[in-house]
Amino acid sequence: MPDPDMEEGNRLPFLKNGIAQVGIIVEDLDKAVETYWKLFGIGPWHIYTYGKPLVKRMTYRGRPAEYKMRVALSWIGPLRIELIEMLEEDTIYAEFVKEHGYGVHHFGVLVDDMEEALAQAEEAGLTMTQDGAGFGLDGDGHYAYLDTEDKIGVTIELIQRPKRRVPPERIYPPESDAPSS
Repeated sequence: MPDPDMEEGNRLPFLKNGIAQVGIIVEDLDKAVETYWKLFGIGPWHIYTYGKPLVKRMTYRGRPAEYKMRVALSWIGPLRIELIEMLEEDTIYAEFVKEHGYGVHHFGVLVDDMEEALAQAEEAGLTMTQDGAGFGLDGDGHYAYLDTEDKIGVTIELIQRPKRRVPPERIYPPESDAPSS
């Protein structure tokens, strides 16, 4: 007998555009971006520290939280790669590393309306484990992780990208090391 939760009409609408990002937890962000650049030619990497004051509002397991992580963002074709180095222990990243070690943590999907996507997730029985909002230049931008690992083997991150990003703390490789186009 088919599982009613798997019927076509019950699919989550925010999945319609597929995966936009792969998130990988790394032990040492600087070493990782250098390896991705030198070995695979993936870059340039835009590096940020996510936490206060950049991220205005954060939660962890349903409660207000203040955590920090360093992230590096780059593209491989149309797919964004996000490398994450956790700087604080009370996060879903620390939970993942404790259980699995470093590696692929999440698939990110873009959403136009985070509140609507979170309501759809909740209606489907998925809970939000961690989120952060307000990291764009205009106070927009929101990410939210859903508790999906036990269902599909990986966490899903909902991403409402900010219209404008703050400048990165640094870019790797430096402009002088990047190939000219």
